[in-house]
Amino acid sequence: MAQDGMTYSAAGVDTESALSALDGLVGWLGQAAHKPAAGSVGRPLLESGYFATVLDIGHGLGLAMATDGVGTKLLVAQMMGKYDTVGIDCIAMNVNDLICVGAEPISMLDYIAAEKADAEVFTQIGKGLYDGAEMANISIPGGEISQIKEMIRGHREGLGFDLVGMAVGLVPADGMVIGADIADGDVVVGLASNGVHSNGYTLARRVLFDEMGYAVDSHVPELGRTVGEELLRPTAIYVKPAVEMMRSGLAVRAFSHMTSDGLLNLLRVKTKTGYVLDYLPEPPPIFQLMQRGGRIEDEEMFLVYNMGIGFGVVVAPDDADRVQEIAKSHGFDSWVLGRADASQAGRVVIEPRGLVGEDDFFHKV
Repeated sequence: MAQDGMTYSAAGVDTESALSALDGLVGWLGQAAHKPAAGSVGRPLLESGYFATVLDIGHGLGLAMATDGVGTKLLVAQMMGKYDTVGIDCIAMNVNDLICVGAEPISMLDYIAAEKADAEVFTQIGKGLYDGAEMANISIPGGEISQIKEMIRGHREGLGFDLVGMAVGLVPADGMVIGADIADGDVVVGLASNGVHSNGYTLARRVLFDEMGYAVDSHVPELGRTVGEELLRPTAIYVKPAVEMMRSGLAVRAFSHMTSDGLLNLLRVKTKTGYVLDYLPEPPPIFQLMQRGGRIEDEEMFLVYNMGIGFGVVVAPDDADRVQEIAKSHGFDSWVLGRADASQAGRVVIEPRGLVGEDDFFHKV
């Protein structure tokens, strides 16, 4: 990494330490995961580390579960005094993971930890959660609010909060879509993102506000909007096209939600193949702006951000066109990015950028 270029670690997010800490946590939780209350009910059907977990609930059904939050994107909402879209992000970050096991999301619970319960802020958050639930076709039957002013701080005095969710869905226990059937030559179709989504905001804020000197109300011609408006664009929800793909009988081998680690998320599925991507669309202007302003190397950008690809579908070659038709019918641009390649096991080769992703990092070739 260039010494004068910004990195996620320099911005304050130590991913290597996080991985080490996660190992210690999962070491204990992994033991607890295999203690079902009675018989096979509650037995995990997937090992930890996948996009979502699935529990056997009997009668041939699996209960898929995922939990995630919005992260420091909430600080941008506070900077703007605008909270009516972050609920969409919370829904998206959860349901997009659920569909990656072939589940159809059905419901979600939310949790808000706040300095204080501000009526206007909470009303706007609720509006976003409602909109996201409509987009994902799920219910929100309950949740929890906790006022912990001694622990929560934000950009605006008294208005700090965190927003997370836990979503569930149903999937046939013998019909999970987890990449086990990926074959050499299967096609990777990428669906467009809606910008930065909900990852890498610590680095984005450091570059745009500290290094480049923008304010949230700074209008940037190449973005066509203010910086704040761009950063608050809600995370795209891919539930409806993914469910239609599954219901249409297509030979879908795997779904991948492109969050942190970007296109490396293709490797989270249960396959021994790798991927060679020979095409990438031009990244949206926000990524180009950040990369230029922060002098960020390609290796870092593709590790931290989705770079314009928010969701991946690995499908049999004959069904790739139909996948793109379904994506288009739901308002998503899509592209054939490349193919599964058994000779590149454990690797994602991004030929247009001369990058190889493996072992949780990208490097130049």
